[in-house]
Amino acid sequence: MFTFIVRRLIQIPVVMFVLSIMIVGLLQLLSPAQRASGYIRSEQQAAHLDQIIRDKGFDQPFPVQYGKWLGSALHGDLGFSKTSSAPVLDTIAQRLPATLELAILAAIPIILIGVWFGTLSALHKDRPIDQIMRVFTVLGYSLPTFVLGILFLKFLYGTLGWAPGPGQLDTINQFTILDPSFKRYTGMLTVDGLLNGKPAVTLDVLRHLILPVLTLTIVSSANIIKIMRAQMLEALTSDFVRTARSKGLPERVVTGKHARRNALLPVVTLSGFTLIGLLGGSIITETIFAYPGVGQWAAGAAGNFDVPAVIGFALASAVIVVLISTATDILYGVVDPRVRFD
Repeated sequence: MFTFIVRRLIQIPVVMFVLSIMIVGLLQLLSPAQRASGYIRSEQQAAHLDQIIRDKGFDQPFPVQYGKWLGSALHGDLGFSKTSSAPVLDTIAQRLPATLELAILAAIPIILIGVWFGTLSALHKDRPIDQIMRVFTVLGYSLPTFVLGILFLKFLYGTLGWAPGPGQLDTINQFTILDPSFKRYTGMLTVDGLLNGKPAVTLDVLRHLILPVLTLTIVSSANIIKIMRAQMLEALTSDFVRTARSKGLPERVVTGKHARRNALLPVVTLSGFTLIGLLGGSIITETIFAYPGVGQWAAGAAGNFDVPAVIGFALASAVIVVLISTATDILYGVVDPRVRFD
């Protein structure tokens, strides 16, 4: 097991090196002037566009450009974002916890609902509950995130007033910005609110996360329900389940301990990709609900032709994908020992 983990960890820097080459390499599709325009902070700098091109090496071969970018990146310099008027790395560090908070809070009900209803659907195959779940999965696949999010804003916020609308949180200024004693331990306001002894912050953040989490849960849980149902149906007809039943074991033990445990193996991998999808899809969700995460900033940066910000977001996304994929591989190896010998 130790060798398996070490082998996966060694792959991380190699994969990140290749991904960084691809991310920076995509900029070669732009002209030197277009790339340099993303580094202009003021009107005075706009008059020295040629100087920026020379300083950044945009007029030199790609290996030289990549070498300069890599040297700056290794020293923590990913450039300056004109969208946030702050260094790219500082902006990511400030906004990423909010995106992680949204993704984690959405992933919990997605996985629980997917496993529970997928199992229930398989155990009641072709019955009403199974038919309802199959319709739900089709709807989850069919409805884009932005469509469902807008519908929720229209009816649950605009018409019925059951949930708060998009925008800044009610208690942010009161408890975090204007209160110097409020410490940002993790950057996740639900956690920091509790650690600072201010549950009003936590409750307010949770209120504003209702609609984004509900939107992501409906869209993303459909896939887990479908996979879990298929795996459970296959497990229920397998030899080891028939053997367990022939021994007289209670049906609850047969389905829970034997069938569902084996059906969960693909769900482990799928859950990792679901979390990656939640982080990657944060651009749409955060833009719709005006949630102050890294996705909303990246959407504004793309529209503002903020090249350093776009590169920084792409690199941060790549890091998250690689880390989650590695963790998923390791977890799968723990659950299924056969994987360790592949």
